[in-house]
Amino acid sequence: MTQPAVVPCQYRTGKTLGSGTYAIVKEAVHIKTGEYYACKVINKKLMEGREYMVRNEIAVLKKVSRGCPNIVTLHDYFETSHNLYLCFDLCTGGELFDRICAKGNYYEADAAGLVRTIFTAVKYVHGCGIVHRDLKPENLLFRTKDEDADIMIADFGLSRIMDDHLLTEICGTPGYMAPEIFKKTGHGKPVDVWAMGVITYFLLCGYTPFDRDTQQQEMEAILAGDYKFEPEEYWANVSDTARDFVSACLTIDPASRPTCEEALQHKWLSSDFPHYVPDPQSPTGGPTDLLPHVKRHFDAKKTFRKAVFSITAMRRMSTLAHAHAGQHVRGHNLAQLMEESEKEHINEVRCFG
Repeated sequence: MTQPAVVPCQYRTGKTLGSGTYAIVKEAVHIKTGEYYACKVINKKLMEGREYMVRNEIAVLKKVSRGCPNIVTLHDYFETSHNLYLCFDLCTGGELFDRICAKGNYYEADAAGLVRTIFTAVKYVHGCGIVHRDLKPENLLFRTKDEDADIMIADFGLSRIMDDHLLTEICGTPGYMAPEIFKKTGHGKPVDVWAMGVITYFLLCGYTPFDRDTQQQEMEAILAGDYKFEPEEYWANVSDTARDFVSACLTIDPASRPTCEEALQHKWLSSDFPHYVPDPQSPTGGPTDLLPHVKRHFDAKKTFRKAVFSITAMRRMSTLAHAHAGQHVRGHNLAQLMEESEKEHINEVRCFG
């Protein structure tokens, strides 16, 4: 088999922007153009025997990149002797909810506008034959700090190209996972619509519908579709139309759940006029500002936030740390491997095209 040609590296990495269970994200600059990117750095020792996961992510991103302004673009990918590198759009505008909390006010029409934009992007992803499987506020980023910046769907690490077979693996972030994932009855694109229902609920009140004290209780609540629009003092400021939209997305039976196309036709998203509860303090009967309640709940959750990881990521890490320790990462610990990834300066090595 022909070895890939060794070429001088085109990029120089900078500060670390974040870290996940098997990768870190670093800022990178293209040496010739001066363009900045977010570079996902994946340790090859950690991924031995699981290279298909990275190949899958690249295949997914090649299908969806550049076709929609609200999906992060994969610009380049390459490897060194130690790491795999994926270069994406550098989104500098921050996470969705941090951006909302920094605003002076926030109305139901703002939430509907965000949901409409995200659902349009998810519809595009589904049209490419792909299911995302990890839609959540943390994976919704703004391209820049500008007020009218595009919101972007990021992190396609759990996405799959769908064929005629339903998927059966348990994966995703627990509070956003659809009932059929837990049941292992087979799942597909409808899981993204469920996740969008959870995100919409979250955007309207600042907490998630199935939040419970333990992950077991959370799973049981999801399986039973056990959620309420409570406390009433929060939801009194949200229209019945918005509640109906959330309920439609959180339909337990995936066959009865709306498609992205149908969700976009719901009157909460498709009406020519905004839906809202009038502010009793407003002399003109304008919409109620949702920000005080939303921010209060979100800030409380942030203070006591549980360390919630993707189930697949936890299983992936556990497997790599224990069952495969003898074959794949003997003599290394995960922290050491991640540190190696972070310290590699790609401008000092030669990259495989």
